[in-house]
Amino acid sequence: MSRKRWSFTLIMLIIGVMAAVQYKSLQNPTVTDTRDEWQLKESLQAEQQVQIELLKEIRKYEGQLEGYEAKRAGSKEDALQKTLEELREKAGLADVTGSGVTFQLAPLFGNIGEGEEVPTLSPQLLQRLVNELNTYGATAVQIDDQRIVATTPIRDVNGKVTVNQVALPPLPLEVKVIAKDAEELYDRMKVSNAFDYFAIDNIELTMSKPEDGITIGRYKGEINTEHMEAIKAEEEGK
Repeated sequence: MSRKRWSFTLIMLIIGVMAAVQYKSLQNPTVTDTRDEWQLKESLQAEQQVQIELLKEIRKYEGQLEGYEAKRAGSKEDALQKTLEELREKAGLADVTGSGVTFQLAPLFGNIGEGEEVPTLSPQLLQRLVNELNTYGATAVQIDDQRIVATTPIRDVNGKVTVNQVALPPLPLEVKVIAKDAEELYDRMKVSNAFDYFAIDNIELTMSKPEDGITIGRYKGEINTEHMEAIKAEEEGK
């Protein structure tokens, strides 16, 4: 009797599972695409149009990106060119105009008459003046028409003072100076001993007040780079 009851229970369980599966199938019937050929073509065309629009957007943003990169490269080139010009000015290879002062070197007792001895200009004293001007913020110095650069020699050659291997004419001479702060350079030079040192050699050194629009020409010689070497960039990580 128990075996019959167990068989009946198993049969009922199987019938219940089958009924549940059937019920689920009725609740979620398989969807069949009943669209005709034209509807499918229209759907495909719509999808293709979406893809075309996406490609247009991609090309648009790629173009913008290329424009940004070109602009960035142009900015770098402009910055490099500006830096190059600044370096040329600092090296004395370009004309410069700015605020500064002008010095005059002349015989202490006015014009030299016939037979009178002309005061001798000392290259050491002239170099000392240039060094002092650089200390007080001079950015460009010109003696007569010779631009002073880092390699400029001021020497005595056969009794004549030479600047950049060019002999200076007899006094009077003009020294032009452009400075970062012309007012400060003027104030500091007013209390300088340079005027007394030149007076000892019978040379009068006078200085103008600060003025705008002073132009100093570029260095006209060639800068010797024979003993210069390029600095190698340090390896990354060192």
